[in-house]
Amino acid sequence: MELQNINDIDDATKHSRKELFRIGIALLFIVGIMLYTISQNTVDGSPSTLLIIAAMIGGYMAMNIGANDVANNVGPAVGSKALTMGGAILIAAIFEASGALVAGGDVVSTIKKGIIDPSGVMNADTFVWMMMAALLAGAIWLNIATALGAPVSTTHSIVGGVLGAGIAAGGMDIANWSKMGAIVASWVISPMLGGLIAAAFLYMIKRFITYRADMLGAARKMVPIFVAVMVWAFSTYLILKGLKKIWKVDFLTAGGIGLVIAIGLYFLVRPLVAKAAVKLANDKESVNSLFTIPLIFSAALLSFAHGANDVANAVGPLAAINEVITHGDVVSKAAIPLWVMMIGAIGIAIGLALYGPKLIKTVGSEITELNKMRAFCVAMAASITVIIASQLGLPVSSTHIAVGGIFGVGFLREYLKATYVEMVAEIKHHHESDNPEEVEDFLLAFRKASLNKKRGMLQELKMKSAKAHLTKKERKQLKRVYKTELVKRSHLYKIAAAWVITVPFSGLMAALLFFMIRGMMMP
Repeated sequence: MELQNINDIDDATKHSRKELFRIGIALLFIVGIMLYTISQNTVDGSPSTLLIIAAMIGGYMAMNIGANDVANNVGPAVGSKALTMGGAILIAAIFEASGALVAGGDVVSTIKKGIIDPSGVMNADTFVWMMMAALLAGAIWLNIATALGAPVSTTHSIVGGVLGAGIAAGGMDIANWSKMGAIVASWVISPMLGGLIAAAFLYMIKRFITYRADMLGAARKMVPIFVAVMVWAFSTYLILKGLKKIWKVDFLTAGGIGLVIAIGLYFLVRPLVAKAAVKLANDKESVNSLFTIPLIFSAALLSFAHGANDVANAVGPLAAINEVITHGDVVSKAAIPLWVMMIGAIGIAIGLALYGPKLIKTVGSEITELNKMRAFCVAMAASITVIIASQLGLPVSSTHIAVGGIFGVGFLREYLKATYVEMVAEIKHHHESDNPEEVEDFLLAFRKASLNKKRGMLQELKMKSAKAHLTKKERKQLKRVYKTELVKRSHLYKIAAAWVITVPFSGLMAALLFFMIRGMMMP
């Protein structure tokens, strides 16, 4: 009996032990940053207390970026079972860190997105307090969002922090409200674009592959084309965004290079797909398996581009603080020392490993069911939306695009399923007085038919029958059944609410933190 009690206690405390382990590792990382900063960075021969605190906050922010934002890059691949959780974390950690260190750049903008005028904060101490408050507010909000299971934009988190702390430091006139208006617009633009593009690709895959009687024959022809489009999109995306800090080119050059790479990969992939298809059955599961390797590559490349771009959310304010403390000047661009970039890269990897699985599961499997084809469409939307938006000058969030893409494929599935059920109901309605076996034979032939043949079968059926079609009310009832099954509305409302309050919440918290820090630091 005593042994059973001990086992029960052990099971009950298992979760607490895991949580304590994660907290312990995170604290060790923060303490390590503190010790390194003390040993390597001095001002007038002694360590700068402000720089030490700022470096620790920067590490905390980096871990929260890894815990929340990286899930968007690998979540669909995990949800579709193209990658295991451990494999996804390993790939993302390696490529996030590589992107940050290889293509993160030598300088970073001190005021993200130009949302405030740094000349409005001429005092160096005030600027440092402002950036510390912004960084801490953004990190705290990301921590809260991760705990709630809501993927949010880290860029919007730090933007809100800088805006709130900037207004607290320099008044309302310091803010660039036109830039803020563009950021607010991105709350709608990003998910809508991502959702539409992901849904469009999924419909094309269904239309040209899975709706065909000979799925494998269609897959042998179309999968290499879809992979080539993916290669072009990711090559162009990486050149334009992932490598922009070390190699800046225009869209035509990037697109041209991407096209050459895509054509080369098409001729390489086509025989490989044909060879793989020989061993597969003529069904959706087999077609799904052909998208596994492209999905793994997309997760890696998205992680690399994210590390190159979004590490600035963690190290940008820290680099600005380091510049002011070291040289005493408030500047619009700050150099990024290697130790600052390492804090961002290592922090993202640690945050992903410790707390990333929660958001990866949310993005990958809790919003809607993802198979490999659907996840492939989400990855395509992530790259193509950024390319389109950058050419149109539209502000977009990679988080909003990815999550919008997931909702897009989910809502498309709802529409297609409801439409299919409506067609089946209409078939049964026209066959009400017929032999049940004949009805089942017709339905079996209907399910196996191509899209064009389905259309013809329905037309022929309607011509033979004078019975009324289903009423509008009956159609709506059928569709409503499927809407609740394929996309979780509770996640939609939770995520949308988190997106809307990200900037205001981070801004308010940053303002409060600024006044608190200023009160402690002023004599």
